[in-house]
Amino acid sequence: MGIKYFRPTSPGRRGGSVLDFSELSKKAPEKRLLEPLPKTGGRNNTGRVSQRRRGGGHKRMYRVIDFQRRKDGIPAKVAALEYDPNRTCRIALLHYADGEKTYILAPLGLEVGRTVMSGSTAEPVVGNCKALKEIPVGLEIHNVELTPGKGGQLVRAAGGVAQLQAKDGKWAIVGLPSGAIMKIDLNCRATVGQIGNVDHNLVKLGKAGRSRWLGWRPEVRGSAMNPVAHPMGGGEGRRAGGRHPVSPTGILAKGGKTRQKRKTTGRRIVRMRKKGRFQR
Repeated sequence: MGIKYFRPTSPGRRGGSVLDFSELSKKAPEKRLLEPLPKTGGRNNTGRVSQRRRGGGHKRMYRVIDFQRRKDGIPAKVAALEYDPNRTCRIALLHYADGEKTYILAPLGLEVGRTVMSGSTAEPVVGNCKALKEIPVGLEIHNVELTPGKGGQLVRAAGGVAQLQAKDGKWAIVGLPSGAIMKIDLNCRATVGQIGNVDHNLVKLGKAGRSRWLGWRPEVRGSAMNPVAHPMGGGEGRRAGGRHPVSPTGILAKGGKTRQKRKTTGRRIVRMRKKGRFQR
């Protein structure tokens, strides 16, 4: 796995780069594990734009991922490593001994032909899924559950890795990639290892067209809009804004708190992430 650079035949090629996909072993996805993925264009169920700068993009089919890993005690062979257009990491196709096939997030170091398992009888090695109470302290984990049985919700992006730092009563103390430290129920499950495709953040798109392929539309500065469209819009000539930068709804864009105050998982945060920094 690495990054590929092209000859500078155009400004986009000069500034852009792509992954070489050398770790993939299968191109066509498993048809039984595909579902339609309708586009929303950033609009909610009433038809209003609830998330700006979304639209277009290449057509995709959704790959059904097994985030729960509840087939305990049944060995599964890694049949292939595949590309998933809906996420930054790679996915692995598993063939279970009972004949079932599923997709999981591919951790770093997982190879075709290896055997993975889930449950209390599985060893704490890369690719195996266990409850946090059964994982030794200090190991790297990903695909961490927040509620037992709901499936992994944390640490699912390319290169993501969390660390099981301690166990205190019925809680596991987990250090997240953002730098935050969180208490999680010991009965919640996690997969051992780090998410693969660690070079994803080094890829440069190089041109605006590649952003459009991903479904991202252009971004317009609020100070360039009219007063009716943005709190920072309007003014004679170019203005510095005249106030602290805010979103279209008036929320502070720099330094303002965006976490919901009544969010239930907020009580489990032992230490918030450091402001202005993103730690891996």
